[in-house]
Amino acid sequence: MSSVSAVPNPSTSGSAAMLYGGASGRRVTVRDIAAAKERHEKWPMVTAYDAMTAKVFDEAGIPVMLVGDSAAMVVYGYDSTLPVTVDDLLPLTAAVVRGSSRAMVVADLPFGSYQASPQQALETAARFMKEAGAHAVKLEGGRRVLPQVEMLVSAGIPVMAHLGLTPQSVNVLGGYRVQGRGQSGDELMADAKALEHAGAFSVVLECVPSELAQRVTASLSVPTIGIGAGPDTDAQVLVWQDLMGLTPHPAKFVKKYFDLAGEMDRAVRSFADEVAAGVFPAPEHSYR
Repeated sequence: MSSVSAVPNPSTSGSAAMLYGGASGRRVTVRDIAAAKERHEKWPMVTAYDAMTAKVFDEAGIPVMLVGDSAAMVVYGYDSTLPVTVDDLLPLTAAVVRGSSRAMVVADLPFGSYQASPQQALETAARFMKEAGAHAVKLEGGRRVLPQVEMLVSAGIPVMAHLGLTPQSVNVLGGYRVQGRGQSGDELMADAKALEHAGAFSVVLECVPSELAQRVTASLSVPTIGIGAGPDTDAQVLVWQDLMGLTPHPAKFVKKYFDLAGEMDRAVRSFADEVAAGVFPAPEHSYR
């Protein structure tokens, strides 16, 4: 399903089971995610950080929205994801939950908020569930975070895993580089299988070779979500500012679907020019 026009209208086709573009009477759940894998339905995920954009994406039929730690860069202006905190992300997550009615909202656990111990992970995840209303959480890492995943799942918290290029480990990885080439691909495969066994309901694969992503996707019973991982994952995710053309120098894997930066520039210049010329506000924009 590569375009909206290819998706049947749920009101006329009886496609309430569809993940993307399906019925909006309730929130998407992990069971819906699993069922989409079984019927080989591909689906989109985007990031969101505020209520208004969340509402737009929700009404467009996006089934899963991620309140990513990418907020560190696109909201707070940092040059990596590392500085953002739990307290920074909680209000953003709550806003996305309030702005949506159907999408599953997944909250990223930021750097330093879960690595120390399973108990730390549970305390952090519980805050996102209780204070912000998140429906699931995401954390980075393979077998080293299995105890955290197991603790969260046993506590009733759905976990989205994240392998490949894990931005919170960028200093260890030596920069933003493709992961999983050569023998390291076997390690990534083992991590993915271990995370599935631990109870993760899905696995993000970021910046890995397409062939490896295809093999991982075929080997798992839970969905894979690709970002720079080729076309064969079960789902695809992008940061919304990237796909809308707000990011000045996006990564190779980003497709720009709109020149929002250019449109915003034109709009604000028109506003400024009209103010300077005394044209705005006109009578129709004024009260009597």
